[in-house]
Amino acid sequence: MNNGSWVDLQVNGHNGVDYSSPELTADGIVRSIEELAEAGTAVFLPTLVTSSEELYCRNLPLIKNTVEKYGLQKHVPGIHLEGPMITAKGSHNPEYFKECTAENVRKYFDISEGFIKIMTFSADGDGAPEAVAEANALGIIPSVGHHMATYNDIHRAADAGGRLLTHLGNACPNLLGRHENPLLAGLAEDRMKAMIITDGHHLPADLIKIIFKVKGVENIIVTSDACSICGYAPGEYNLWGNRAVLTADGKLYNPEKDCLVAAASTMQMCMDFLASLDILSEDELLAVGRLNALKLLGTEV
Repeated sequence: MNNGSWVDLQVNGHNGVDYSSPELTADGIVRSIEELAEAGTAVFLPTLVTSSEELYCRNLPLIKNTVEKYGLQKHVPGIHLEGPMITAKGSHNPEYFKECTAENVRKYFDISEGFIKIMTFSADGDGAPEAVAEANALGIIPSVGHHMATYNDIHRAADAGGRLLTHLGNACPNLLGRHENPLLAGLAEDRMKAMIITDGHHLPADLIKIIFKVKGVENIIVTSDACSICGYAPGEYNLWGNRAVLTADGKLYNPEKDCLVAAASTMQMCMDFLASLDILSEDELLAVGRLNALKLLGTEV
């Protein structure tokens, strides 16, 4: 399915442009927006991973000011800040982890000059409900992920206004408890919509089917989690301090940590894989690849 108007709520970068890099430039931001549009992503949120406060102070306003300077708000309505208020590292650097506090939420929102649209917290972090509530008060969409959250953790976050699950089924240990784990807890919380990465590597096809059966099409949003290596040839790279191996079939992983390192697939690639599973109609594919995300963002672009 080639729609050409996908909406992606989590894009770490594309083709050499990394939104969490200290070398990010306005020209790179504009180029990435143009190239992603050509690749089928019409609207997206540049996503910054857990980084130093110095980098946030540099890149958050740089992205906002560049988008406004070139009139690109219809393509980039805001930023997704994935961390630093998380507890499970995955490919994130734990050196920069911060506590979940209302004060930290306000600080990063102010640094971005009000341009943060989604903020990811760990639901098992101390103070997570307070941070989620503060995000809501500021107009930020609170999402939870990168955690080992229990059912109670997830329910408390939802009680506080949590609305999303960041790449459900990923950014957690490879081995989980049989009954008490963040995947099942997220599936059980009806008040939260699930963002999922359907690149063929982050989630097995059967698990994708299960998520759709439990959550329903109206509560699922596909995201790519694409990074700066997306668009590169297979090989070995460095990403956020990780050795990142890109295979010929598009898998991007760190052999030492035995974990994936973001993704090397665009939304079009994710939607193509999802369509190949033959579990959704074209209208349903449009919903999970565009309409549900626009509704969450409160825009009809």
